[in-house]
Amino acid sequence: MSKPTRCRLGAASGSMVAALGAALAFAALAPASSLAFERSFLSQLQTVTPIGSTVPALGAGAPGNGDVNPYGIVTVPTSTGSLVRNDILISNFNDGENLQGTGTTIVQLSPSGKQTVFAQIPQSTLPTGVGLTTALALLPGGFVVVGSLPTENGSAATAKAGGLIMLNASGKVVKTITGGPINGPWDLTAVSEGPISTLFVTNVLNGTVENGEKVTDGGTVVRIVLDTLPGQPPQVLSEKVIATGFPEATNEAALVLGPTGVGLGLEGTLYVADTEANRIAAVPNALFRGSALAGGGITVAKGGYLNNPLGLTISPNGDILSANGGDGNIVETTPFGAEFQPFETEAGEGGLFGLTLTPNERGVYFVNDAENTLDLLH
Repeated sequence: MSKPTRCRLGAASGSMVAALGAALAFAALAPASSLAFERSFLSQLQTVTPIGSTVPALGAGAPGNGDVNPYGIVTVPTSTGSLVRNDILISNFNDGENLQGTGTTIVQLSPSGKQTVFAQIPQSTLPTGVGLTTALALLPGGFVVVGSLPTENGSAATAKAGGLIMLNASGKVVKTITGGPINGPWDLTAVSEGPISTLFVTNVLNGTVENGEKVTDGGTVVRIVLDTLPGQPPQVLSEKVIATGFPEATNEAALVLGPTGVGLGLEGTLYVADTEANRIAAVPNALFRGSALAGGGITVAKGGYLNNPLGLTISPNGDILSANGGDGNIVETTPFGAEFQPFETEAGEGGLFGLTLTPNERGVYFVNDAENTLDLLH
């Protein structure tokens, strides 16, 4: 494992600085070294510790089905139903035969590694079947929302639009969201204020299957506003595309490459891991934006330490943490485009997908697809 020690300036665009205002413009012009050591979150972390297996156990009396390829991850803030405070929920994308887009389980792991199966979602839940993606979040009242981008046989040629599946705190399906702008939900994040929750969902199937491995700029970010009043399943109040033009393409190893992880940062700016373009993008005023930002958002950083970023979360200092699919490293990027030397998790190429902060915000949980484990960086 290596500890981040250096910082480089990424390809932050002038339009990004303008969008974030004069204060950030001043910070962006400051020397990289003055930002690096004062702001680095990853530099405080040194060790990776495996927590436990993400594979739902097979065998007599076991409720699991052997699903592999952990994708989505979220920590549980409050105990309710089957959910236990500070436990970690993880969605599986592949079935026991390792066919992509056919995983149906969400497992729950305690910080000590004890595993239970929170939900095993029937393939009949959606008309096109179920294949759980990195899109996973918790809403008030213990409702869980998970994305599905299913395939018939693990191949991109059979990928379907899927949808969002909502479960109650006992792991039972209570609602689905399909159609409209939802087309291959690949990742999401959620924020809540009072009775209102907002989902930001990336979608990767707008023309992808038709064009195969030829890149098409059809990826989107959709904002879904929900009424989350106590005692009833969340109800959709509105759906709106707030960003378009992200590059996407099918991929033999990853099924689809396109806009993936999302996180809401300072001043209401939504950050997006643009995997195919190897960059971090920004969508300003994401909560209240009235029109779609074209061109795949505004580039914050491109290349450098980034290597096909997938999962994304926001660190306590406001920086952007992204998981590299290309080399298994975690990269910290400032909102003005400076990149810190990455932490090398040793998961390797194709080993990282979702990541999230620990409840005390002093570490990072991440899924290790190479080992089918939940790991802790601390």
